[in-house]
Amino acid sequence: MLTSEQRDELALRLRNAERDRAPIAPLTDSHPRLTAVDAYEIQLANIRRRLPGTEVAGHKVGLSSPVMQAMMGVDEPDYGHLLADMRLSEDRPVAASRYCFPRVEVEVGFLLGADLPGESCTEQDVLAGTEALVPSIELIDSRITDWRISLADTIADNASSAGFLLGAARIPPDEVDPRAIDAVLRRDGSPIAEGSSDAVLGNPATAVAWLARKVAGFGVRLRAGHVVLPGSCTRAVDVAAGQRFEAEFSTGGRHLGAVSASFR
Repeated sequence: MLTSEQRDELALRLRNAERDRAPIAPLTDSHPRLTAVDAYEIQLANIRRRLPGTEVAGHKVGLSSPVMQAMMGVDEPDYGHLLADMRLSEDRPVAASRYCFPRVEVEVGFLLGADLPGESCTEQDVLAGTEALVPSIELIDSRITDWRISLADTIADNASSAGFLLGAARIPPDEVDPRAIDAVLRRDGSPIAEGSSDAVLGNPATAVAWLARKVAGFGVRLRAGHVVLPGSCTRAVDVAAGQRFEAEFSTGGRHLGAVSASFR
């Protein structure tokens, strides 16, 4: 475990890297004994620094696919915070230059209509507490040079989260099987990635239930009005200025909505 002074210093490194768009070496290069507990404390330190000017809008789950967990040598996901000032608009192009190494991911978002239980939360609780499923794109970024991250690095870096967009569609969760939603990602009109919601721990509701249980250990609850991004249905795709992305969702031939992001 690191000292509080060491955690604060590493948090400042990440904060400055994001502010200046100047990626840094992995934290684990200088602190190889950095633990996941240390990393979450570093993440929270930077979230607290930002909260006077914004508010928590939800959370995101990362490492929710078996492939990514195997790559990182872990057996559970990680999570980060979504802040209100991270919400982006479909109507306003995003400046790619604001970020270090931006990528987009396609997700079935969960818009909560009720607070979720903590330590005892189940998939059934998640669906009962979800007001709607919503087409989503997460903008991820790494303040670590060339995405050369370990588990502790990405946790400390707010699970590599940078922004999110929500489509207009609101799908009642009792009208669809959350495990059987197909997604197609298009770049400038051409399909470049596709996947299914069951890539997220077999069921994205499982990821949300895991998150509710995990954050309860930090005294946090998933609240009504929050959005939860449970993990990507597709691979992450690099972003460049001048590109436009659209993610379209469907199930059994039924169109469920779309969400788009353009970059300048």
